Amino acid sequence: MAKIIAIANQKGGVGKTTTAINLSASLAVLEKKVLIIDADPQANTTSGLNFSPGSKDKRTLYEVLIGEIGIGDALIQTEIHNLHMIPSHINLVGAEFELADVDDKETVLRRALEPLRDEYDYIIIDCSPSLGLITVNTLAAADSVIIPVQPEFFALEGLGKLLQTIMIVQRSINTSLTIEGFVVTMFDGRTRVHTQVVRELRERFKDMVFNTIIQRNIRLSEAPGYGKPIILYDVMSNGTSNYLSLAKEILERNA
Repeated sequence: MAKIIAIANQKGGVGKTTTAINLSASLAVLEKKVLIIDADPQANTTSGLNFSPGSKDKRTLYEVLIGEIGIGDALIQTEIHNLHMIPSHINLVGAEFELADVDDKETVLRRALEPLRDEYDYIIIDCSPSLGLITVNTLAAADSVIIPVQPEFFALEGLGKLLQTIMIVQRSINTSLTIEGFVVTMFDGRTRVHTQVVRELRERFKDMVFNTIIQRNIRLSEAPGYGKPIILYDVMSNGTSNYLSLAKEILERNA
């Protein structure tokens, strides 16, 4: 049965989508069957894997959540053999309103995913940076959460609201939800503040912080513009090495 991992942080620009795309691709290359779900109306994961968020075929997460199609009808094969995707679209914004009067509206995604859980090893969900109903749905569906953290002081201060939301979901909707870990992104070892923030993060959250650190890397930032995960864009880059290391660390933790 698939482990469902939500990639979440309400602060934008911390490498959330980059982590979702490249962790999924790395797990797939390591011979795990992976599904990545774009649960963000901005659809950056969709375009980052070379699919158009403006597609007119109406087979996105939005149509799944409002019940127009089954989740299997939204699956797309990516360039990587073991990696499938469910794309997003700006229409997903409207799902917040359309689900408002639905019974058990917080668990629509969890119920939709049930038919797929036996078909994958991992299901990775890229969450919206907002903490609205769609994000609550992803947390209700997930087994665990990975929180990307940019090593800046304001990023640390912003974790409180996300952790509070996770605790609310744990208490009221998904009692088995856990924090898989915090992953430091965009790290520059030449910057003293980055080193200091990582140290404080480890002191506060101990072994919940992954050993793997995602270094700031130009090739990593270029790859989405070509619609490719870093492992296909530049296999020799530090970005590829970092995300393969993170994937291996997750596999070891879940062994």
